[in-house]
Amino acid sequence: MSKFIDRSYMHRLRPHRVLDSRSPFCILRLLPLQDSRVIYIVAVVLLALSGVLFWIERYCSSRNIRTTLELSFKGDVKRETAFLAQYGQAVATPIAAWLVWCSDPPDWTIPLKIIVPVLVTSIIATTIKKLTGRVRPRHPQAGQFLGPSFKHANHRESFPSSHSACAMALSVALIPWYPQAMVVFWVLAIATAVLRYLLDAHFPSDVLAGSALGLAVGTATVQIMARSIPAL
Repeated sequence: MSKFIDRSYMHRLRPHRVLDSRSPFCILRLLPLQDSRVIYIVAVVLLALSGVLFWIERYCSSRNIRTTLELSFKGDVKRETAFLAQYGQAVATPIAAWLVWCSDPPDWTIPLKIIVPVLVTSIIATTIKKLTGRVRPRHPQAGQFLGPSFKHANHRESFPSSHSACAMALSVALIPWYPQAMVVFWVLAIATAVLRYLLDAHFPSDVLAGSALGLAVGTATVQIMARSIPAL
């Protein structure tokens, strides 16, 4: 199936949710990012770039060259960026699902189809974090992989960026319901990923790997749920 959800399922949604491909403003003419095949290709490219950046980071580290930033936001800028970076997290995701459900309350499966892809992505990202144990920037041994540890230690949970992963997964889950807002969802996800780097919480390779994970796992979960859980 090339789409997130099949055509028969899409036609059972409310008419305003179906993207009119004839519209001159249809972003699909330029960015076919509603097609799952394209999403998987983008995920593979991002993962490959993450691998390249990892070796660049390793090379720079051996020569004491910084690959992260030390930006310090203040006042409203600090608060707004911190808020935006929570897109796809434990509060933003249920709120997004709630808002979508409010437009079609008889269908209780809608919140599940939005929350579950993000939840699955978060679980997988957290598991990888625990297994790899990469140290975050600005900590002793920053960038090194210390190996498995299931104790709570935020400083060694840099790879991959779960914020980036969950943000991508949330956008993937929302697009089938409101394809007209696809650009907004992608901008929010990308902004979240970029902020994780700008806020010095992750290395560039962490952000790209997390984004790839969110795209791939989110898309796969959305497809599985669309096939296994019919709309009411």
